[in-house]
Amino acid sequence: MDYSKILRNNNKISIRTSCQQHSQQYNADFNIRFVLSGNESYQIGRRSLSVYPDSFLILNKGTQYSSQVDSDIPAQLFSINFDQKFLCDFQTSHTLNDDKLLAKYRYNDNSGYEFNETIYPFRGDIRYNINHLKNHLDQGTQDELLINEYLYHCLLNYFRIYNEEFVEKAEKLNFLNSSTRIEILRRLNLAKEYLYSNYNQNVSLEELGEHACLSVNHLLRTFKQAFSLTPHQFLIQLRLQRAKSLLKTTDYPVNEVVNMIGFECSSSFIRLFKTRYKTTPLKYRQYRLSA
Repeated sequence: MDYSKILRNNNKISIRTSCQQHSQQYNADFNIRFVLSGNESYQIGRRSLSVYPDSFLILNKGTQYSSQVDSDIPAQLFSINFDQKFLCDFQTSHTLNDDKLLAKYRYNDNSGYEFNETIYPFRGDIRYNINHLKNHLDQGTQDELLINEYLYHCLLNYFRIYNEEFVEKAEKLNFLNSSTRIEILRRLNLAKEYLYSNYNQNVSLEELGEHACLSVNHLLRTFKQAFSLTPHQFLIQLRLQRAKSLLKTTDYPVNEVVNMIGFECSSSFIRLFKTRYKTTPLKYRQYRLSA
C-alpha cells in the first residue's frame, strides 16, 4: 500500500513500491530513506550508493541526488522528511542542559548543521521503531501524537547510530589531531559504502583504496582500527548478511544465492554461513518456511 502523509508540524512520511523509477531530486529537508525490500541506487555528486533492507541512507537539507530502483523485485521505499523546526528543536534538546532549556525556550537556527551522508546499518532499535511505525500507518492511524513520538524515537536512534559509526569509530583511530581522525573516517566510510554497493563484485584493494583516496596499506591499517574488521572480513560479513536476507525473503536456490552475493564456491559459503549463524543455509530456509 502506497501513501504519503504530511503532519501538521510539516514532518512527512511516504511509502511507495516502485519497479524501475528514476528521478533527479533536490532534498528540501533532512531525510532518512529506508528500502524495506529490493534495493535502490543513488547518485550523489560523483558517488554511487546502493541501499538494501539491511541499511539506510540519510540526506541533508539541500542535497541534490538521483535515484533508481535496481532490483529484480519491486522495491518498497520508506522515507521520512523531518521539518527543519522539528529537527532543530530535537538537536537543541539534546545539546543544551536542562537549566538552559528551562531558562530560554527557543528554537536554534541549525540550518547549517550536517550529518555525514552515507549508508548506516538498519538494525536494532531503529528497525524495531520503523517497523512498528509502518504497521500503525498501514492500519490507517490518524493519531499524530503517536506518529510524532515514533519520529522522535527514530531521530533518537539515528543519533545513537551516528555516535557509534562516527564519534566512537573516530576515537579508535591512532591520530592525535581530531580533524585528521574525522577526515580519515570520512574516507573510510567511502570505502565502506563502496563495499555495501559492490558486495557481489570482485573488489580489489587497489580500487577500494582509490575510491577512498587512501593508499592500500593506509586503508588496511585504518579500516581495521575503525571497524574492527579488515576490508575482506567486512565484505564476507556483508555477503553473509545479504545471503541470509535472500534465503528469508526469496525462493532462489542456494546455489543461485551463492552466485548472487559474489561467492565463487558453494562449500566455502556453507561453511562460513554455518560458522556465523550456527546453522546451514538450507536449514535456515526450512526453519523460516515452517515458522
